Amino acid sequence: MLRSLKLTVLAATIYSTTLMAQDADPQRYPLIPYPQELTAQQGEFVVGRNTNIVSANAFAGEVKQLQLLMTTFLGAKLPVSSKVGQSSIVLVQDNTIKGEEEYQLEITPARITLRARTGDGIFRGIQTLTQLVPLAGHHGTEKMKTIAFPAATIKDHPTYDYRGMHLDVARHFFSVKYVKKFLDVMALYKMNKFHWHLSDDQGWRIEIKKYPLLTEQGAWRTYNNQDSICIEKSKDNPDMALDQEHIIQRTGKTLYGGFYTQAEIKEVIAYAAARHIEIIPEIDMPGHVMAAIKAYPFLTCDSENGWGKTFSTPICPCEETTFKFAEDVFTEIAALFPSKYIHLGADEVEKTSWAKSPACEAVMKANNLKSVEELQSYFVKRMEKFFNSKGKKLIGWDEILEGGVSPTAVVMYWRSWVPKAPIEAAKNGNRVIMTPGNPLYFDGVPDRNSISNVYHFNPIPKGLTAAEAANILGAQANIWTEWIPSEKRADYMYMPRMTALAEVLWTNQPRYDHYMNRLRVSYSLLDLMGVNYRLPDLDGFAGDNVFVDKGSLNVIKPLDIMTVRYTTDGSIPSVQSPQLSGALTITKPETIKLSAFSPTGNRGDIYTLKYRQQNYLKPIDGAGLQAGLQLGMFNGAFKSATKIKSAADATVTVSNVEIPEELGKGGKPFGAKLDGFIDVPATGIYSFYLTCDDGGILYIGGEEVVNNDGWHAPVQKSGQVALEKGLHPLQVAFVEGGGGYTLKLEYSVNGSKIQPVPDSWFKRK
Repeated sequence: MLRSLKLTVLAATIYSTTLMAQDADPQRYPLIPYPQELTAQQGEFVVGRNTNIVSANAFAGEVKQLQLLMTTFLGAKLPVSSKVGQSSIVLVQDNTIKGEEEYQLEITPARITLRARTGDGIFRGIQTLTQLVPLAGHHGTEKMKTIAFPAATIKDHPTYDYRGMHLDVARHFFSVKYVKKFLDVMALYKMNKFHWHLSDDQGWRIEIKKYPLLTEQGAWRTYNNQDSICIEKSKDNPDMALDQEHIIQRTGKTLYGGFYTQAEIKEVIAYAAARHIEIIPEIDMPGHVMAAIKAYPFLTCDSENGWGKTFSTPICPCEETTFKFAEDVFTEIAALFPSKYIHLGADEVEKTSWAKSPACEAVMKANNLKSVEELQSYFVKRMEKFFNSKGKKLIGWDEILEGGVSPTAVVMYWRSWVPKAPIEAAKNGNRVIMTPGNPLYFDGVPDRNSISNVYHFNPIPKGLTAAEAANILGAQANIWTEWIPSEKRADYMYMPRMTALAEVLWTNQPRYDHYMNRLRVSYSLLDLMGVNYRLPDLDGFAGDNVFVDKGSLNVIKPLDIMTVRYTTDGSIPSVQSPQLSGALTITKPETIKLSAFSPTGNRGDIYTLKYRQQNYLKPIDGAGLQAGLQLGMFNGAFKSATKIKSAADATVTVSNVEIPEELGKGGKPFGAKLDGFIDVPATGIYSFYLTCDDGGILYIGGEEVVNNDGWHAPVQKSGQVALEKGLHPLQVAFVEGGGGYTLKLEYSVNGSKIQPVPDSWFKRK
C-alpha cells in the first residue's frame, strides 16, 4: 500500500511538472527545444551597459559567445569581472552536474546564474538565453538599450547525444559564409553534429594535396541535368536559380562548382568548435566517385567512368592502387578533422564491373568471398581498420550491413523500406544513427504536414529491448542538393523543419501544439539571422479551385505579421505586388498567384491558384453498395499513375484511401487503384488534399480533381470539386517507385478545417 501511494505521489509530481512546463507562456518563453524542466517566475532581469559577466577561467570561449550575443542586441560587449556586482551574469563551473551538455539556468530580478560542468553545458545555456531575448517591436539591425530576460528556473539536458544535420555540397556547392550561417542556426537549436558530404559523382569539394586533380578537375562541371532542371524551375521560383558566385568561365566553357581549401576547412572546423558542434566529414567510397574517377581513371576496374544499370561506376576494391589512393585521401582527412568519426558512405554501389573483373575474381577467391556484396564488405572492413589506425571510427550508410559488418562500425540508417536494418544493427551491437528518408530527408519538398511528421518521429524503432535501444545514438536530417541550387532554397528546405527534430532529440517530450506556438514567436529571431525559412502555410483555398455562380478567395493567415500579395498576370508576387487584405471575388475563370511575406521581405510559398466554373455534379443511384473501396495492386514500376496496366495482380477490400502495409512492404515498386464511390453528406464545394509518396491522381465523377503524379517524396496537393449531396464515383490511382510509400486523403468543405475523409463515406459494389 505504501509503495502504491509513493508511486501515485510520484506520478502526480511528474504530471504537475509536465503540466507546468506545458503551461509556460510561449510568448514569454519561446524556447526550442523546450527544456526538460522550466519553472516560470515573476519579474525579469534587465541587462544593460552596467551589467558585468563573471566567469570561471575554464569558460573563456563561452564568454566570447555570450559577448557575441550581447553585441548583437546591445551593440557593445559587457565588462568581465571576477566579482558579482549589482547587475551580473554569472557563469559557474559546477562539478556536481553530471551531463556533458547539462546546464542549470536561474534568472531572477537580481542576476542570471548559469551553471554547468563543461563548456558544452554553458554554451547550450547561452543559446537558451539567446532565444529568451524579447524581440517584439525589434526591427532589423537597430540596437536595444536593455534586454529584459524573463525570470525562470531551468534544468536541462539532452535525451540523445547525437543530434545531427547533414549538408550535401557535392551536387550543388555552398560557400564558407553559408556553411557558417548553417552552423549558427544549428547551434541556436542545440544541434551538435554536422555531417559534411564533401564528395559525390557531381563534384569533389575538398582540397587533397597529394591528388590536386581532384579539385582542379573534379570540382567543376559543365551544366548537368540537375542544373538545367533547376534553371528551368527558376522561371517560376527565383530561389531555384544557381548561385552565380559558383559559375566560372574557363577555356570557353561555362562551368559550375567550387571547393574548399584545407585552410578554409580548418576555419570552418574552428568556427564549429566554438559553437560546440562536431563536424563529421564524408568522402563517399566505393560508389558515388565519378568526380574522382574523372581525374584519376585508374581507380576503376576497367578504366570506364559512367553509369551502370542503377548507379555510377565505383572504384575497384581489388587493386592495391585503389587502397593506396583511399588511404592517402583519408590520411589528409583524418589530419584535418578532429572528429572521432569519418563517414565512408558505401551506399548505392553498382557492382557490375566488379563481377566482370578478373582482379576481383582473384581477390574473392583468395579471401573466400562468395558474392560482390561480400566484396563490398571486404572493402569497408579494410577501410575501417585503416580509420581505426588513425584513431577514427567508421560510419557508413546502412548498405554496409549487406555482406557482413564489424560490430564496431557505426550504421547510418536511411532506407525506410528496409525497416529491419536498424534493428539488426542494434542487436548486433552496432551503434546506429537514424536518418530514415521519411521524414528526415529534408530535400523532399515540404508541405503543411512536414513539421508534424518530423515532430512525431520516434528515433527508437520497434522491436528493441532497452539495452539494445541504447545503441541508437540519435538521429540526423539529411539535405541532398540535386534540386537545391541556392542558399535561399537550402534555408527554405530545412527551416523550420529542423526545429522539430531539435525538440525530438533534445527534449523528447511531445507537446506539439505548444511547440507550434513557440515556433511562431521564433520566426522573428530567424528573420534577424537572415534565414530564408519556409513561412507557415496559407489556408482558405486549394491548388485547383472551382466556383458555381461566383467564388471568393479569402486567405487565412497563420501569422498576423504576414502580408499576402498577389498577381493575376502570371508574374511572381513581389513586395511591390498588390496586397490581398480582404476577400477577393472570383467571377470568371482565371489564375492567381499569391505569396506571403514576412516583415523582412522573406517570401513564402508561391501559390498558383486556378479557378474554373463548374456546375454541381449530380449524384448517382447507389442501391446495393457495400462499405469500403476495392483496391487493385499492380506489380511493376510505373512512372505515372496514368500508365498503370488494366488487369490487377491482386484485389482486396479496404475501408479508406489506404494501402495495407503487408501489401506494400519490401521496398519494391508497384501501382494501385482504389475504386468505389464517395457519399458526401451535403451539397458544397469540396476541397480534397492528396498526400503521396510517390505519385497519385484523384478522380471524382470521372473528372480529375487532384493531380499529384510522378515519383517524388511525400508532398500534399489539393483540388476542388462542386458536389451535390449523395454518391459520386471515385478513383485514386497511385504509383510507388520503390522505397517507402505514403498515401493519404483529406478534405474540407466550403472552407472548413482540413480533416480525414471518414470511412463511412466510402462505398463499393
